[in-house]
Amino acid sequence: MKGRVAFYTLGCKVNQNETEALTGMFKSRGYEVVDFEDPADVYVINTCTVTHLGDRKSRQMIRKAVKANPQAKIVVTGCYAQTSPGEVTQIPGVNLVVGTSERGRIVDLVEELGDRKSSLTLVKDIKEQKVFEDIPLEKIIERARAYLKVQEGCEQFCSYCIIPYARGPVRSRSIGNTIQEAQKLIRAGFKEIILTGIHLGAYGKDLKEGVELADLLAELLPLAPEVRWRLSSIEPTEVTARILKLLVEYKNFCPHLHLPLQSAHDEILKAMNRPYTTKEYRDIVTKIRTKVPGISITTDIMVGFPGEREEQFNQGYEFVREMAFSDIHVFKYSPRRGTPAAEFPRQVPPPVKEERSRKLILLAEELAKNYSRKFLGNTLDVLVETYLSHGYWEGHTPNYLKVQFPSCGVSRGQIVPVKIKEVQGKKCLGEINPSVS
Repeated sequence: MKGRVAFYTLGCKVNQNETEALTGMFKSRGYEVVDFEDPADVYVINTCTVTHLGDRKSRQMIRKAVKANPQAKIVVTGCYAQTSPGEVTQIPGVNLVVGTSERGRIVDLVEELGDRKSSLTLVKDIKEQKVFEDIPLEKIIERARAYLKVQEGCEQFCSYCIIPYARGPVRSRSIGNTIQEAQKLIRAGFKEIILTGIHLGAYGKDLKEGVELADLLAELLPLAPEVRWRLSSIEPTEVTARILKLLVEYKNFCPHLHLPLQSAHDEILKAMNRPYTTKEYRDIVTKIRTKVPGISITTDIMVGFPGEREEQFNQGYEFVREMAFSDIHVFKYSPRRGTPAAEFPRQVPPPVKEERSRKLILLAEELAKNYSRKFLGNTLDVLVETYLSHGYWEGHTPNYLKVQFPSCGVSRGQIVPVKIKEVQGKKCLGEINPSVS
């Protein structure tokens, strides 16, 4: 055994997928993977920079690793490392800084450092990256669902967003390579695979074959009918007629779409450089719900964007209620250095952001309960994910209801029929239905 390595991941599902790939790389080279709270010889912090809280949490976890073992090698990668390498290297104890490319070299670089406590920074100009960085899953991670990254980068340049600067232009994994990775995950026994990407709906725009996301889905969905497929997130304007057709045709295509709204007021959407109006968003969702009754529509909403007035927030609040989302990720606007919105006038005071966030979170809980109650008495397939305590397990249905149920005869990764008996907040309580196999 070469040593012990621990990982800490901040941010999105793409980061989670990339950490899993890095974990596999270290395991295949003879390292023992331990919990981040345990003593380790190498600590890898995969950072996030979507908000200033992501930056701060990234720095906190770096310092925590240094304090845990001052002799360990501290590796920092991800979006914060890409956009602010100077800030990272100023933290005492950091040995290796790698941005959002060249992750495939991290194990080699760690070993090249040897016993030296020197510092190395490998952060390339992300704008020049033209090819999808394939970090294969060399070792399968023991978890209930798998993430399969098929796309990198974003060229949308929303006025508030740092991600295009952290992730670079659109790059896509080839269909052939994606199928190979998918088959590996299927052989490993995963019953749900989540397609991830920074801008998933832009999949294929850089490939010479002229393919798009629907082409990829059409190849993946028939591979194994017993395996569920889910999209991590997709822009509302990129839910094409072909994707909707696949949702209707394939029962293993999870009826759940995460469609980022970001703001529920047209003036704010325009200032954000979002490519739709609230009417267009409503029309898209109405069309989806007509084609796929009962589908779960979740979203992201930002509060406190520069210039957001009280009446705009209130109008948006009513629009959100009308849309009846099944869940909402509410977050407060955070100025990102280098983005246009950071220079906009009329920045909203933090207490106002906090109050608007609180109101939307309460509404989100109400809407989540309303959606979940529609399935009371129904038996739904639940992917067994997490053991809680006292014989209770937790998992998700195809339409992304979180369900807790008692059982002593199941194991992580199974799909079991559970009858929904009760709704408590954002979770459902149920029991296995033995009459359904």
